[in-house]
Amino acid sequence: MTEQAHSEGPSDAESEGVGTASLAALFRPSSVAVIGASRDPEKVGHRIFRSILDGGFQGPVFPVNPQAKYVSSVKAYPGMAEVPDPVDLAVIAVPAPVVAEVVDRCGEAGVKALVVVSAGFAETGDEGRRRQQELLERVRAGGMRMVGPNCLGIASTDPEVKLNASFASVLPPAGRAALCSQSGALGVAVIDQARRISLGLSAFVSVGNKADVAGHDLLAYWGDDPSTDVILFYLESFADPGRLGRVARKVGQSKPIMVVKSGRTEAGERAAGSHTAALAGAETAVDAFFRQTGMIRAGSLREMFDLARFLTLQKLPEGRKVAVVSNAGGPAILCTDALAHNGMDVPTLSDETRRDLEAFLPDAAATGNPVDMVASAGPEEYRRTIERVLGSGEVDTLVVIHTPVTPASTSEIEDAIIRAVEGARDAEGQRIPVLASVVGGQDEIYLLSGAHESIPAFPFPEEIGRVLHRAVSYREWREEEPGAFPDFSDQSVDEARRVCQSALAAHGEGWMSAEESRRVLEAGGLTLAEGRVATDADEAVDVAEDIGYPVVVKLASRTVVHKTELGMVKLGLEGPEAVRGAFREIRERMEREDELDSMEGVLIQPTLEGTAEVMIGVDPDPVFGPVLAFGLGGIHVEILGDLAFRVAPLSDRDVRAMTREIRGFKLLTGYRGHPEADIGALEEALLRLSRLVEQVPEIGQVDLNPVFVFEPGQGYRVADAGIEVVERRG
Repeated sequence: MTEQAHSEGPSDAESEGVGTASLAALFRPSSVAVIGASRDPEKVGHRIFRSILDGGFQGPVFPVNPQAKYVSSVKAYPGMAEVPDPVDLAVIAVPAPVVAEVVDRCGEAGVKALVVVSAGFAETGDEGRRRQQELLERVRAGGMRMVGPNCLGIASTDPEVKLNASFASVLPPAGRAALCSQSGALGVAVIDQARRISLGLSAFVSVGNKADVAGHDLLAYWGDDPSTDVILFYLESFADPGRLGRVARKVGQSKPIMVVKSGRTEAGERAAGSHTAALAGAETAVDAFFRQTGMIRAGSLREMFDLARFLTLQKLPEGRKVAVVSNAGGPAILCTDALAHNGMDVPTLSDETRRDLEAFLPDAAATGNPVDMVASAGPEEYRRTIERVLGSGEVDTLVVIHTPVTPASTSEIEDAIIRAVEGARDAEGQRIPVLASVVGGQDEIYLLSGAHESIPAFPFPEEIGRVLHRAVSYREWREEEPGAFPDFSDQSVDEARRVCQSALAAHGEGWMSAEESRRVLEAGGLTLAEGRVATDADEAVDVAEDIGYPVVVKLASRTVVHKTELGMVKLGLEGPEAVRGAFREIRERMEREDELDSMEGVLIQPTLEGTAEVMIGVDPDPVFGPVLAFGLGGIHVEILGDLAFRVAPLSDRDVRAMTREIRGFKLLTGYRGHPEADIGALEEALLRLSRLVEQVPEIGQVDLNPVFVFEPGQGYRVADAGIEVVERRG
């Protein structure tokens, strides 16, 4: 391999955080003005003004309303020029046509940041998009930052700030999780739900149309925010996935980032023929993007909140070993099954620990793991069992389940659980995480809280399996070595682009010829099987004689991509007559299909037998750009869909994960006597292709199938290649 590698994250990664200091005026303003603060309680401006006052904001709030002298008994001002003191943050709630003029006045008054709740911009069509672009230009001309337009507002629970500049009637409970929601209406529900399940927030932002401040800005800001430990996103679309991914890779090394992504991208019509396009669903690129950047994709808001509660209250588990303590066998088994299903380990406790437990638990108790203390277990049994298991050093996480026998017992057991955990912390000095589940009872319980310990609780024990799986997977991602993005000095990008541009000029968009595809891949440094195109039977025999029998004869055509299914690939041919017959048969088939004009000839190649056949592909996504696919060839692709996907550019860390992600990876490692494959060469091929499609925007879909892989040190050969050319991306 001829390459130069650089560490994970492009060199401008630090620059993604440039300007995040300007967001401080959003979350820590010393003063706020509400422009459009109405006296009518039903108006948006009035509701936001009252929310700021009622939330206990720790600075002056200035209502701006040219038609009123007072709003809610607070002196009002006709415009920003008349406000007597400097204003850090202005909340704008006026009709869309006058927002731009209001923004100009804010800039003249020295306002640092804006929250524009007004609707009527890009969400309404072409005229709205034009108005939004003009608005953004004026915001930037004034040196300000803007959330919105068309947003719910923002909130900060910092006791020194206590800002609720939003539609929400009350602030969410203070905590260590910051939340960004693209949906304003959902944001109100999210705040209510956070309060109900005891999830504390440090900040909340409804970004609306994301004209200025977007997800990557907030991520960079919260990544440096000492009051935020966990970052949450509800997303419907991506404004700039490249920047978001670069910031996420950096921030995710110290703070977990959780995302609920809704909506489905319409991929549009794609050229029929690519295996990759056929197998890559609408959400493939989204999943790959989150996997690569370390962002934790939750299946629902509830799942995201459950994980956030755990990670803001307890430390990350150091491993996958879990102990389960319960007073009922059924919930304990449900929890154990969910843990095992999610890749966690519930190991049998040591003989010593079991003997200690048996010394004070009833004879009917089970002490192996899960530990079933039976229904009669009271506060003392809970306390002693928890202290012993926590002090054993045999597990990475403890789950405590309580199924109330009588309503009166619940509070006593909860107190015992808290005291036991706090006591074990003091005695052993260990900090392994603890989760609880109170199953049944009059009210759902989401938090067990003591003087020095807060334990997240879950109404159903099965939920804990999903939470721990995501937490441990994130920790494992964070502990991996950062990847590198290699540059291959022997790649001839200029040559690859020249071939693509020539093909576009000659044929327009579509699949290139076999010879053109070979030239592009050779310029990228990929290894192809020997082969030449013959245009008649005699030439086909001459090529076969040069290559040496047995040979493969396959149709060469830009328009027919799936050759095998149409009988256009002839294998293991021995001798001139077999080659002539293959040429004749392919030509006659094309003639019958009235496709003879698209036949460029036949490609003659040697018969290859590797230790494995794989496929490598590329499918361009309209949002994320090139998406690479890898999997075993043959039925594993066609029937099982055993493929792994990643978004370009790929790091060496990405390709390592990619090759090992497919279910058939064992077949590449010498499973049950099967010859081992040259995995390192395959990973280099993926890196080279990623670099090629990143630098040659005229490349659309790519289909390399089959790729024959040989034993370690022997590399691979691309036996069949299809490359689509498109007008330059971007």
